[in-house]
Amino acid sequence: MRISIKLKTSAFLAALLLLTVIVLSLLVLQGIQKNQRVQVEQFLAQQAATANTYLRQSLTAQLNKVPETYLASKGAEFGKQLEMISGQAIELYDADGKAIYKNKSGALSAGIGQTLTYALQQKTAYLVEGDSLYYLSPLKVANEQVGVVQFYYDLAANDVFYHEIRQLFVYIGAGTFLLSFILAYFYFNALSGSIIKLNRTVNRIREGSYETAGVKRRDEIGELGEGIRMMSERIRQTIRDKDDEREKLKLAVDKLSQLDQQQKEFIGNVTHEFKTPLTSIKAYLDLMDMYPDDEELLQTAKTNIAGDTQRLYEMVEKVLRLSALEKYDFEFSKEKVDVRQTTESVLGSLQGKMEKFGLRLETNLSEASADADRDSLTIVLMNLLDNAIKYNKAKGSISVSCAERAGQVVIEIADTGIGIPQAVVHKIFEPFYTVDKNRSRENGGAGLGLALAKKYAEMQGGSIALLRSDAEGTTFSVAYPAWSGGESS
Repeated sequence: MRISIKLKTSAFLAALLLLTVIVLSLLVLQGIQKNQRVQVEQFLAQQAATANTYLRQSLTAQLNKVPETYLASKGAEFGKQLEMISGQAIELYDADGKAIYKNKSGALSAGIGQTLTYALQQKTAYLVEGDSLYYLSPLKVANEQVGVVQFYYDLAANDVFYHEIRQLFVYIGAGTFLLSFILAYFYFNALSGSIIKLNRTVNRIREGSYETAGVKRRDEIGELGEGIRMMSERIRQTIRDKDDEREKLKLAVDKLSQLDQQQKEFIGNVTHEFKTPLTSIKAYLDLMDMYPDDEELLQTAKTNIAGDTQRLYEMVEKVLRLSALEKYDFEFSKEKVDVRQTTESVLGSLQGKMEKFGLRLETNLSEASADADRDSLTIVLMNLLDNAIKYNKAKGSISVSCAERAGQVVIEIADTGIGIPQAVVHKIFEPFYTVDKNRSRENGGAGLGLALAKKYAEMQGGSIALLRSDAEGTTFSVAYPAWSGGESS
């Protein structure tokens, strides 16, 4: 039974969107749970530290400074005062595990009893029973344990918050799924409709009807439709003049073969990014096993393996770094950064590479200080300048300037390179997208630099934009908030 491509596309699209929404929701919910747990643990650890501090202060004010005697005689009073200070329900136990002050009546549960035994060994432990969390921490004086303090924490509010967030994710996920599916459905439906139209056209040609209409699309399917239309015209011409059309038909077949070869080369180039350096490494390792005493071969192998390994490392490192930035919220160490000094430092590290390609450097760097993370700013500049070198023309130039404008520090990087076609300008910040794939491969690029730079800039309140792109080259602009003299986090 033949299944329509529209049905296949719709089913696959629905499954993919649903899987994406579910996976993202689960990951975010797990992050929220982990964050709640960490906050509760930090809060209770602070309360335990407060209890130990208060115990030492209370002993200092007593004539009898023996901790055991104090807890035995003043434990109830100490517990009440500690509850008032901490705002938490507590229980106190002496070094033998005997209850000194209990906020709740009743015998200990098996779980709390085991947790208390663990806490009596100068270790902090906690137990979760239902909506309740029991946090037990040693009470110590001069590194000697004199008892255990137990804090009670109600997890009901955290659970309510988590369930509300989960419900919100259900609503948002369902809405996002429906909206995305509807939009994508219309797009893929149009795509499938063009394929079905092409299929009907092919069937008519098979039946001997050569009147065809092209598909009005500006992509490969449109090209295919136009190719089918042209092929039909050529077949009609063949019927009128067999000898003359035979040569034209041969040209059409050659063209289709060339398109097929180009498609195969494209697929091969995609896998070549990783396969080529790995193949080279494996070949040199085999040669080193075959000729272990050949010093010249060993040196050559080491050099080439190091180069290929560095290329693989850089590609993998950029992929991992970009993935981490998208999944997690990092806290940057923002500070007063001397933009001029940082830019000069990056230019200095790339000086050798610019000289290798015979590039001329022009700078106009004004004194300016940005509120940014120094390492992240360095990464942004390094990626932009590296692209300016890779995609520049021989004996070209690079111009770098920085200045403070309207509360922002603006850095502009211009080159005399190959430029970026206007039709693909909106794609340049997408991961793995490169304008000139052959040149990227020669220089070790994988299309990750601009995506990584944009992510780093935006996560610190900055921005990155393409100001100019034509036959004379490209100009990128990076803007960061100017240093205001206040505190940064």
